[in-house]
Amino acid sequence: MTRQPHDQLAQEYLEELLTPLGDVKTSKDVKSEVQEIDVWFVPTKTSENSELGLLGKMAVTSCLFEPYRNAPNEVEIRSCLLKLYSVQGDLLRQAKREKSSLAEEELPFLWILTPTCSEKILDGFGAQAKEGWEKGVYFLPKYQKAAIVAINQLPMTEDTLWLRVLGKGRTQNEAISEVVELSKENDKWDRLMEIFASWRKNLELNSNINDEEVRELIMSLSPAYLKQREEWQQEGRQDGQRLMVESLLAVRFGNLDEELSAIVTPMMELSITERTPLLLNLSREELLARFKVD
Repeated sequence: MTRQPHDQLAQEYLEELLTPLGDVKTSKDVKSEVQEIDVWFVPTKTSENSELGLLGKMAVTSCLFEPYRNAPNEVEIRSCLLKLYSVQGDLLRQAKREKSSLAEEELPFLWILTPTCSEKILDGFGAQAKEGWEKGVYFLPKYQKAAIVAINQLPMTEDTLWLRVLGKGRTQNEAISEVVELSKENDKWDRLMEIFASWRKNLELNSNINDEEVRELIMSLSPAYLKQREEWQQEGRQDGQRLMVESLLAVRFGNLDEELSAIVTPMMELSITERTPLLLNLSREELLARFKVD
């Protein structure tokens, strides 16, 4: 698999989760290089979002997210650091032009999200665990303002769920299943189901379905796809029924004016068997009186 499908999912997914907390930019160009930042986040809230667990803890300050489908090598990690320092340089130059200043704490932090990470990589970049942070989160030396998150090492808890979705293999499959089983009352549920359903469709169209990893991922995404498809079909049926009501009113009474348009929605609350006789038999005045909107 290439990084492209994973990039698209990660960008849409992180954007959906982080937008309530601040400004999110995806695929943002870095001026000094022909490359893009996957996700650039600037919080508008100063407090941690407990609903997002570990992800919310990361998003307390301005930061870049660079998610990888396969573990990045030394060169790719240095490329991520280069993007970070290019962004920091742009911000410092802008502040200078505006005759203002930026504190160290205001400069963005880099989170490199990787499905796995070797000891060789961690040692080579001096990345270490930090007290108060979950297992699997390794911070580079302080002034590098960066950390590597080994998703497969994160504890299987509710706090890490949103990040585990961006993992790989069993880690990702189990996390997706957990998200699919979330209550529909969760305000993130509907949009996440759309993202998962679209991702599954994209995998089927653009990936090698003979690849075992791809097949497993498609299977994990299938419940979300089926639920979303059912909702799409239901929405389509409702749209079709609404169009039929509007057409019938227009045919019976010459046109669909403002008064008749106003009663379409309350009429849609009735079943087809209940509203059809009313549409065919009641006069305009009777319909308006029956379904008058206060």
